[in-house]
Amino acid sequence: MAKHNILGKEGEEMAAGYLEQEGYTVLDRNWRCGHKELDLVVTRDDTIVFVEVKTRTGTEWGDPEDAVTDRKIRRIVNSADAYIRLNRIDMDARFDIISIVLEGGEFKVEHIEQAFLPPVE
Repeated sequence: MAKHNILGKEGEEMAAGYLEQEGYTVLDRNWRCGHKELDLVVTRDDTIVFVEVKTRTGTEWGDPEDAVTDRKIRRIVNSADAYIRLNRIDMDARFDIISIVLEGGEFKVEHIEQAFLPPVE
């Protein structure tokens, strides 16, 4: 497995552990349905949260959350819609980003709640 894939998997594991410590319940990790994909699906306080995890080894080219482009947001929202429909979920929904940066051998985790809203089409 390529180094960036290993780092990504480690980041997702770290994000799931962080969220569990914060009182979230992890429903799914790396959920897939066809070409649709969600990194983490969690719940807390009657809200379902779709979490995009971005892990980087530094910030030379920007913060990890900067990689969540408008196109990526549309893909996440479409995937979340499919997840909600397939699982017949009737809860408020939110979209978060967990940004993880490895600097000096230490991981810095930042949880950005309500990171974006579904685009109006």
